Amino acid sequence: GLGLAATYSIIKKHDGHITVESRLGVDTTFHIYLPASDKIVPEEEDRMITGHGRILVMDDEASLRKIVRWMLEKLGYESEFAKDGAEAIEMYKAAMKSEMPYDAVILDLTIPGGMGGKEAINRLLEIDPGIKAIVYSGYSDDLVLANFQEYGFKGMMTKPFEFLSLSKALHEVLEGKKE
Repeated sequence: GLGLAATYSIIKKHDGHITVESRLGVDTTFHIYLPASDKIVPEEEDRMITGHGRILVMDDEASLRKIVRWMLEKLGYESEFAKDGAEAIEMYKAAMKSEMPYDAVILDLTIPGGMGGKEAINRLLEIDPGIKAIVYSGYSDDLVLANFQEYGFKGMMTKPFEFLSLSKALHEVLEGKKE
C-alpha cells in the first residue's frame, strides 16, 4: 500500500534517508537513517497525563486499533472501536441513546473504501454539536490537519503518534485547555 511512500515522506521531512537490502525470495531489510538532534527536551514535556472516560476510536487498521486500545487502557480510558465512519456514527448514536455517551472520539482521516474522518465529523456534529473529536492521519500535509478546527475537530495528531501525544491530545480536548 502507501506505507513505504508515507515512510519515505516522513524520513525526507526529517532530513534522513532510507536504504534497502533485498535477497530474492529470502528477505528484505530497510535501514532508516535520521540525523541526531541537539535539542534538549525539557523534562516537563515528558509527563503522561492520565484520565478517565469512554473513547470511540475509528480506524481501519486492526493492528493500530490493538495498539491504541492498549495505550488508552494504560492512560485510564475505556475504549470502543469502529472500522469506518458509518460504523462510528451508529455506535455514537447508540451510546447517546443508552445514556452512556462517549466522552471523546478519535477519527482517522482516511479510510480506504469507506467513510473517513472528514465526512464522519460532519454527520457527528449534526448528532452532537458539542462533540469532542480528535482527527489523525499519516498524511501530515493534509489541509484538514492544518485547519482541523475549521472542520469541527477539537484536536489533531499525526500518525504514527506517540503515547505522550495521545495523552496530551485527550487531556486538551476533554479538559478544554493546553497543558
